[in-house]
Amino acid sequence: MAYQKVNADLRTSGHSQYLDNDDIQATALDLEWDMEKELEEPGFDQFQQDNAETQNLGQSETLDLHLDSIQPATSPKGRFQRLQEETDYVTHYPRSTPKSNHCNVCYLLKTICTATILFIFGILIGYYAHTNCPSDATPSRSNDPQFYQDILKTIKAEDIKKSFRNLLQLYKSEDDMEISKKIKTHWTALGLEDTQLMNYSVLLDFPGPSPGTITVSSTGQCFYPDGQPCREEARKGHSQDLLSSYAAYSAKGTLQGDVIDVSYGTADDFKRITKLKNTANQIALLKLGKLPLLYKLSLLEKAGFGGALLYTDPCDIPKSEDLSSETFMVTLNPGGDPSTPGYPSLDGSFKQSRPNLTSLLVQPISASFAQKLIGLPKLRMDNDACSPLKLPYNEKRTVHLQIQTETTFKTVTNVVGYLKGLTSPDRYIIVGSNHHAGYSYNGQDWASSTAIITAFIRALMLRVKKGWRPERTIVFCSWGGTTWGNIGSYEWGEDFARILQKNAVAYISLHSPVRGNTSLHPVASPSLQQLVLEKIKFNCSRRAQCPAVNVSAIQIQGDADYFINHLGIPTVQFAYEDLKALEGPSFLSEAIFPKHATKIEEVDPSFNLHEAVTKLSGEVILQIASEPVLPFNALDIALGVQNSLKGGEPSVPYLLAMASRLRESAELFQSDEMRPANDPKERAASHVRMLNDILQDLEKNFLVEQVPPGFYRNILYHLDGKTSQFSILKEAWEHRSPLASNETFQEALSDVLNSINSAQGFFKAGLDLFESVLVAKN
Repeated sequence: MAYQKVNADLRTSGHSQYLDNDDIQATALDLEWDMEKELEEPGFDQFQQDNAETQNLGQSETLDLHLDSIQPATSPKGRFQRLQEETDYVTHYPRSTPKSNHCNVCYLLKTICTATILFIFGILIGYYAHTNCPSDATPSRSNDPQFYQDILKTIKAEDIKKSFRNLLQLYKSEDDMEISKKIKTHWTALGLEDTQLMNYSVLLDFPGPSPGTITVSSTGQCFYPDGQPCREEARKGHSQDLLSSYAAYSAKGTLQGDVIDVSYGTADDFKRITKLKNTANQIALLKLGKLPLLYKLSLLEKAGFGGALLYTDPCDIPKSEDLSSETFMVTLNPGGDPSTPGYPSLDGSFKQSRPNLTSLLVQPISASFAQKLIGLPKLRMDNDACSPLKLPYNEKRTVHLQIQTETTFKTVTNVVGYLKGLTSPDRYIIVGSNHHAGYSYNGQDWASSTAIITAFIRALMLRVKKGWRPERTIVFCSWGGTTWGNIGSYEWGEDFARILQKNAVAYISLHSPVRGNTSLHPVASPSLQQLVLEKIKFNCSRRAQCPAVNVSAIQIQGDADYFINHLGIPTVQFAYEDLKALEGPSFLSEAIFPKHATKIEEVDPSFNLHEAVTKLSGEVILQIASEPVLPFNALDIALGVQNSLKGGEPSVPYLLAMASRLRESAELFQSDEMRPANDPKERAASHVRMLNDILQDLEKNFLVEQVPPGFYRNILYHLDGKTSQFSILKEAWEHRSPLASNETFQEALSDVLNSINSAQGFFKAGLDLFESVLVAKN
């Protein structure tokens, strides 16, 4: 693993360089030794001591590299300057009377000439030794936005577009393993160090030999998920799309039951339905959106449902996207290889038998088929106001649902490459994209993601070839198996969990970077939101229009999941969305439509949006990787905690009091510890290292063990941008019962309390540590 080789490589190269320079200087000094002996006089020790002080003041700090035992002679420059300045030098010490003044003058002239020649010779040797042996890498220039711009200016939209098209052509002719190899070869050719393919054998769920079917009992009509009748010609005409319409890791088999409309499956929806109808072994008609799908399915299981038909309401989809007749895929996998939950899928690992991850038979259907089931002749539109689909309460629909999928073990491949840091190679900034996983489920988003990360690598390596390096190591990852539940990133994270828990600094997500073309939608951990806003404003100031941008910490799709939820690593993601999608229900992106549904070149024909995402992400990566002090804002975490406890139900005074104390500690930490560390005049290396360790681990205090399915374990993230309350508190409060003890709500309160208390202790321990170090120095 590349992690173990970082320190050794840098240490070896740096040490040999300095040793070479010292050998050259020592040789020059030896040449002067005989001449210096002739100048020795009684009392000369005092003269040598004076000049030793001068020599020490001029000595370069970079030469002090484990060479304490080497004591080179005093530099000749100081001695000969003093000889020339003090013309009566020889009269300072008693000497025997010379036989001839003429001989004495000649001898002195010879000595001066010889010393001058040797002095010039020594300077020349030192000069050429330094110019011919440059250091391996130039230190990064921190706090210099223009320097970052110089690195990123080589990124061009037309190059990203060309790379995007090449990747799509590659997809048409290669499988997942071959695409991974092509990416590895390309990254290696760009100069990326130690690029590897990392393979994991995992359990994947594929469509069966024929698509799922829904048969209406009253008429006997059979339909495919897109609403087409079950005829052979319809199946052949839409074979791939029909096979793509399934729920990975759903239960298999058949089920007959009444269709019950549960709308979005919120707490209010379930309270209403369970009071009025018998839900045992019935089939729910469920809209995607507003809440995580896994959470809603868990509520269906608790209510006794036997199956679910999933669809997206046309009123929730931007008008520019006509998806009403399209089918889609969803995954019911919370993350990673289902056969090795919580541990990596390595050779020899125990594989559990888990062909399905739910007891429900789950089948996605198109909105047009949902409309047909409800019995509407067409979608109702009144003065451009969309009427949501709804099954009349007094009408009954009984259907026969059949689902067949196949689980099998397949190899998922990650591509991982490293750019090793100069001064902190054991600290990692992870940049993640995903590549096509085969089987036609990823659309074109994977090509956008891969083209962007490759464009950034190309720009970065051009600067590295000129001698520059970041302070910290940048790890570039192209994940496999994202479609089935972020499997590649989970397995890699579990494989190196101990290292990443200690050394990972930040994760930059490039998942699905262009989903629309109207609004930039940045998502960031609370500690990184200030940095993201600064970068957006800096880039926006160079344009005529600067629309307001809201940076939030909300749940997102993609491979950032493991790093946020299991490692507590600060995360950033830039993406362009349609304004309609941002205003509509969240979690609609859980639906994965077939490849022809998302046409990137129609959304961003010039690829200027791709270029913008690449440069914004690149600036954040460079600053985190290069700044001596991590650009994390501890105070924003405390402010976020306070905001998450205000304005919601119920009001918990003792939690608010704890949050207030946390804010006070964060303010003290920000002023007393971070201000001196950010001042180069006051900065101490040991202080900076301790400070950075605290900043990068701060979010780990907000990881809780048990959360509802589909909810983030990192409670700093909210379900969507419309609510600021802690998600686990909001969910527990909505499901409370006035007749029960409400243990779930009390547990949620306890989780929040313990997180705040842990963060408070973390700040206090850091402040105490710095104070003890300061006392020890004084």
